[in-house]
Amino acid sequence: MVRPALVRDRRREQHARGEVGDVFDELSRAALGQMLGDLERNRKVEPTIDPQWLVEPRGDEALGRKRMLKILAVIFIAGSLATAVAPTYGFFLSCRIIVGFGFGATGSVVPVYLSEVAPANLRGRIVTFNQIAINFGIALSYWVNLAFAATGKGWRPMFAVAVIPSAILFLGMFITPESPAWLASHGRWDAARHALQRLGRKPVEIEQELNSIRRAGELKEKRAWRELLRPGLRLALVVAVGLAFFQQFIGINAVIYYAPIIFQNAGVSSANTAILATSLVGVVNVIFTVVASLIVDKFGRRPLLLWGAAVMTISLVALGTIFAIGPNKAGYFILLVLSLYIAAFALSFGPLFGLMSAEIFPTRVRAIGSSIATFANWVANLLVSITFLSLVNALGQSGAFWLYATMGVLAFVFCQRLVPETKGKSLEEIEHYWEEQEQRVPTPTSGSKS
Repeated sequence: MVRPALVRDRRREQHARGEVGDVFDELSRAALGQMLGDLERNRKVEPTIDPQWLVEPRGDEALGRKRMLKILAVIFIAGSLATAVAPTYGFFLSCRIIVGFGFGATGSVVPVYLSEVAPANLRGRIVTFNQIAINFGIALSYWVNLAFAATGKGWRPMFAVAVIPSAILFLGMFITPESPAWLASHGRWDAARHALQRLGRKPVEIEQELNSIRRAGELKEKRAWRELLRPGLRLALVVAVGLAFFQQFIGINAVIYYAPIIFQNAGVSSANTAILATSLVGVVNVIFTVVASLIVDKFGRRPLLLWGAAVMTISLVALGTIFAIGPNKAGYFILLVLSLYIAAFALSFGPLFGLMSAEIFPTRVRAIGSSIATFANWVANLLVSITFLSLVNALGQSGAFWLYATMGVLAFVFCQRLVPETKGKSLEEIEHYWEEQEQRVPTPTSGSKS
């Protein structure tokens, strides 16, 4: 809700550059809050500072996925209410950073939780539902913003209504089971069996999953981030972090953050009309994320990533060309190209980064690996936010879009060469894949025969 509200209500009479600058100032702070939130979520709860705190998560590992989500829901409720009644800008910004802590943590915990409760044949669909919910929330926020704009009540109610989904999350976690994998990893095998029963598994499936978890546990070494640097697992980390960076560097949040400004620069007459056009783009995002959830377990992860990178690259080249020729009165055509770009993103990098960052890591390092990938994603988000204006000033709008298109080409090559297909594989089978990769890496011998 913050983005369209800023475009409409603040610096309305300024020229385009000043208006973008005002949005940029707010968005940089918001992204920083989200990044700090994920950073805080990864911190070890110990009285002394450990150099591993950046990359060794303990929150949901110690408390459990379910309890951690309850705590985060309380943070969202308190943060939303405090933001709505903020008496000063400093207090407002502090509240947004606190909520950013919660959102950063949620971005890591939720995909892991969903991947651990979902059966292998439905894991892609269930985990991508998280992205559907996020995109639906983004699209809904635009429409809610327009509705509140019509009432003239200002921005405070926009933040207050965020209490509603936060309360639903809090209450919902009382009726959902804990992650069976987390329970089993803490020696609570009976509770893990009961959780699988509540999730609707058949007796045979329950025993198979528990045996798989037990076999994975037998291979468990010290739960440390350094294990991710071993050959094999190191490649899994490279894939997860690479997807995290490319999801942002292909320009998605530059497009979403500044979509109203892009439409205004293309000749759309008013801020409200630009926000309406942006809302339509948000609807496209939701629709195609739903489509992705329906086809990801049928067509696989790799084909969708490759197809998405190709179409996004073409769309970005087209956007750059439009702005190079002259975007005036090209609003409808830009809406079409942006919709194509968003549709490709929603079918590929949008939902698949969260899914794959949760499923490609072995159970013993899944929380750590997913957390590192999520943190990398927010770092990339921040970098895109704080460099977009500089890119526009240095390269022009067309040059900025062409630079993002270049990143799209690199993303295609990265996915083609390094990203494995995980469709239909159990989490334990994926772990076995990385073990095979590890065995292919030559190990230096301690000596040589003469």
